[in-house]
Amino acid sequence: MLFDFHGTLAQVEDPVLWVQAAAAACGRDLDRTRATVLADRLVMAGRAGGPVPHRVPPHLAEHWADRDLYAHSHRAAYTGLAATVPTDVEGLADALYDRLLGPDGWLPYADTAPTLRTLHDAGIRVGVVSNIGFDIRPHFAAWGLEDLIDAYALSYEIGRAKPDPAIFLRACGMLGADPERTLMVGDTPADAGAVKAGCAALVLPAAEPGHPNGLSATLALTGCTT
Repeated sequence: MLFDFHGTLAQVEDPVLWVQAAAAACGRDLDRTRATVLADRLVMAGRAGGPVPHRVPPHLAEHWADRDLYAHSHRAAYTGLAATVPTDVEGLADALYDRLLGPDGWLPYADTAPTLRTLHDAGIRVGVVSNIGFDIRPHFAAWGLEDLIDAYALSYEIGRAKPDPAIFLRACGMLGADPERTLMVGDTPADAGAVKAGCAALVLPAAEPGHPNGLSATLALTGCTT
């Protein structure tokens, strides 16, 4: 069984809390009204884990194209986009990005742990396949889920990004799984690219942070019960 990370197993924190926490790391206390206005502008500019920006400035185009293949491009792309939003909080762009790098900037969905636990107890090996530019293993460790994941196929480590079939095939290889007997669960058309690798695919719409995400559907497909 393969799972996407963002939008499938976990979601980035609320944008306003994201801005307030990053500002606090820079020594500034932003009230909710000001943080809300700033969060709206930052999300529109391009937040990692948020909507794709409508426009990427030319000087960031190369980093944007490579963001899921190289850690330095991932950071450069998103700190660069954040820096396009005027603010008097010194160091905010880097602080916003740093929130992503730790588990405090994310929330696992309410049904993530129960689903992964049920699969683990049934002897089904699980891999996480993510287009991402940083290591998410510490997140699973902090959430007490590290023992439920058997392999991580991260684009910046593999050198391939979804929907390229190669990343799904690599993940199956890590698990010792036959692609034709493997289900990929995600939330975007890129995740459905697993079909070209011979896998089945289930695409679920992303939910709000901390809410159930419909992951119990995977249990029915695998014949597992909670």
